[in-house]
Amino acid sequence: MKRWVRRVFLAIVLLVVIAAAGLVWKARAEAHRLLTNPIATRELPHERPIDYGMVYDDVSVKTADGLKLVGWYVPTKNGALVLAQHGYKSQRGEMLDEAAMLNRHGYGVLITSVRAHDLSDGTLITFGVKEMADLDAWYRFALTEPGVDPNRIGILGNSMGGSLAIQYAAQNPKIAAVVANAAFSSLSDTVATSVKYFTGLPAFPFAPLITFWAEREGGFRASDIDATKWIGRISPRPVFLMQGGKDVVISKDSGRKLYAAAGEPKELWEDPGVGHAAFDTARPAEYERRVVGFFDRYLGPTAVAGITH
Repeated sequence: MKRWVRRVFLAIVLLVVIAAAGLVWKARAEAHRLLTNPIATRELPHERPIDYGMVYDDVSVKTADGLKLVGWYVPTKNGALVLAQHGYKSQRGEMLDEAAMLNRHGYGVLITSVRAHDLSDGTLITFGVKEMADLDAWYRFALTEPGVDPNRIGILGNSMGGSLAIQYAAQNPKIAAVVANAAFSSLSDTVATSVKYFTGLPAFPFAPLITFWAEREGGFRASDIDATKWIGRISPRPVFLMQGGKDVVISKDSGRKLYAAAGEPKELWEDPGVGHAAFDTARPAEYERRVVGFFDRYLGPTAVAGITH
């Protein structure tokens, strides 16, 4: 081989190695950014329940692994209570519209936060692996509040909060009803869409590389974070799912996949004109009618463990 040809070949190999190393470094950095949420850069509430006309208490709980979580509690007027869980890298204020709506109809609302969000402890997000301890701490807190009927506790979650709600209800048979607004069906199903949205990078080759590094930093397997495996365990307790056709944050197939995997009773509200977790703002009157109607059927005074009589 002539010397100049060899030099060109080696230069090309070197460039390929550098480019590959750059891809790996970028993917690892993005995986770390997606999984961590330092307090200094977090989104924090700028409104409180009182701004929506709700009397409330600032509350906190301690998880089984020692983390302090912050929340708001709006007392129940009808004996029923709904846990309201925000989404990925969001905060309690996201759920104030929903809380005010439910409170107008007599429901108590426990507006929760999970680790690595809001002013709660922790910096690592694990998409449910460790967050189940957080929801369990909040559920146990709810049981201590005066006037709360333990057979009439439901849960409502947006986005990642919806997936957490599904997973927790599958583990806790005392959760009587579940509403999930734009929950992702599984991490594997939505990673390409979510990586593009949250990083601006193309799904290929970054989605599989980011998943690889996220699994190692987060201590989980992406294939294990799969709400389609959990949702069937909720039946015969009811599930109400919502999925917008303009969702660019998670896979738009998520709602149908979850609905197909769920047992009865189940409901799915699809709307091609709604964006990610935006049903309460895009369709407020219908959202109130459907969500309150759902909870009235399954958390009403004659409902026990999600089954109406």
